[in-house]
Amino acid sequence: MEKYLYFAVNFFTIIICFIYSFHPKIRFDRYFVPFLKAGVSVAIPFILWDAWFTAEGIWWFNDRYLAGWRMLGLPVEEWLFFICIPFSCVFTYYYLDKFLNLKKDRPAARYGIFFAILLCLAIAVIHSDKDYTLLTFLTTGLSLALLKFVLKFDGITKVSLVYMILLLPFLIVNGVLTGTGIEEAIVNYNPDAFMGIRILTIPIEDAVYGYEMILWNVFLFFKFSENHKNHG
Repeated sequence: MEKYLYFAVNFFTIIICFIYSFHPKIRFDRYFVPFLKAGVSVAIPFILWDAWFTAEGIWWFNDRYLAGWRMLGLPVEEWLFFICIPFSCVFTYYYLDKFLNLKKDRPAARYGIFFAILLCLAIAVIHSDKDYTLLTFLTTGLSLALLKFVLKFDGITKVSLVYMILLLPFLIVNGVLTGTGIEEAIVNYNPDAFMGIRILTIPIEDAVYGYEMILWNVFLFFKFSENHKNHG
């Protein structure tokens, strides 16, 4: 059964959120199509990034915990990861925003976002010899700049708040993937490719990588939701 551990991680990540999607007071099921459009749009570049890094040996997967099916060199479980994790995160964002009425970015938020951009770019430059660190912090900094100052997305503060709330389940899920509580890690990293700073067994880059992925999922989810309503 351990060969299905990564499948189990994906399943238990999504199942509760999926069931509650049909709750009459939530009805997130009405937004499955916009989510799928957003999820697939974001998954494509992240899967290509994933496949490239896997081919380069920057990270690799432990067959002990995999069913054995691969596409582009990636386990099928890894493909599912890019739908299951964003689904749960977008659902949580939708739920909290719906019932708590989270505040949009205020004018002062631009200073915090600008600082975050500079910090990401500075880390990317300082650690430019580490491929995972470089690409993660560089693209996250550029994503924040693009979303805030070009695409005028005013939900970055809300996404950041929700992501902070999700850090505990993130630590559990990503902890299992990186070896917390199991004999061997499901996902292994080349120590020369990242800073070496870990939260338990989780490289700090993973948290930033996840934040960037969720930012784009939420942004595109609401863009596709607007079109869905207009054509509904």
